[in-house]
Amino acid sequence: MSGSAAIQPVTERGKRTRRKLLDAATREFGDRGFHEASISGITRRAGVALGSFYTYFESKEAIFQALVRDFSEGVRLAASSGIAHSGTAIERERDALAAFLQFASEHKEIYRIIDEAEFVDPASYRSHYENTAQRILERLQAGNEAGELRDGLEEAHAWAIMGMNVFLGLRYAVWAKESDRLSEIPDIASTILAQGIAKQP
Repeated sequence: MSGSAAIQPVTERGKRTRRKLLDAATREFGDRGFHEASISGITRRAGVALGSFYTYFESKEAIFQALVRDFSEGVRLAASSGIAHSGTAIERERDALAAFLQFASEHKEIYRIIDEAEFVDPASYRSHYENTAQRILERLQAGNEAGELRDGLEEAHAWAIMGMNVFLGLRYAVWAKESDRLSEIPDIASTILAQGIAKQP
């Protein structure tokens, strides 16, 4: 997405305004999709003047790109916080999934926005998934080095786990039903990992 950029504010007030614009863009893109969304719709939702938008973003494409990166960072921070007190390698994956499900439950728009990024901003779309898979791979490697996970784990295993997490999030966070027991999903998923990648005695 060449030619578009986001201007980073330096004052606290500027940071708050930028945050308001990103939050408003989440609702605008989430409700209307990229092509139907408008800058005026974003500023109206944010409660800021139209001219203020261009203090922080050069275009609709620029704020969309910033939003994809913001969501990607949100996923990273949620997982990092979720595994802060995890014990074993399998528990880390369970807790990372639990944190992601909670994040997706609170930010259901992430699925529509990330999916649209495949066509609107392919570089950010690819980066989001590559970076997420890399973090999972690093956790798997650490688990192997600790003697908790089996040998031979590689990039494909990380992508497989990420794929499972993404679709569990779609089903149990975005398409949630009242009868769902969300808190049980990470444990169900962890049994697959325990039987598939844990080091067997």
